[in-house]
Amino acid sequence: MEKNLLTGSTTMLLLKLLEEADMYGYQMIDELTKKSKNVFELKAGTLYPLLHTLEQKELVTSYEKTADNAKVRKYYSLTENGHNYLNEKKKEWKTYTSAVNDVLGGATFATV
Repeated sequence: MEKNLLTGSTTMLLLKLLEEADMYGYQMIDELTKKSKNVFELKAGTLYPLLHTLEQKELVTSYEKTADNAKVRKYYSLTENGHNYLNEKKKEWKTYTSAVNDVLGGATFATV
């Protein structure tokens, strides 16, 4: 998949993961890779600046929690603003994908 297709949707994908559960960074990387069947493989160097930006925009918040192995991890949680933003982005995505499918001929473009 082209990287520029991923760029615009990464924020929405991360917020969707956090809508399901609070997670720490590497957990998000693993979940995204698993749920996308290896299509989306974020690097830590990409993820953490994005999470920092989302925190600055008050879409996520973070807290520290000690894991079973006594290691302290930084977990991220979706805020109310984050929920609202995600819902708006989902609507935009649905409109966008519907329009692209209309142009490509809907389900019949599988022969491309």
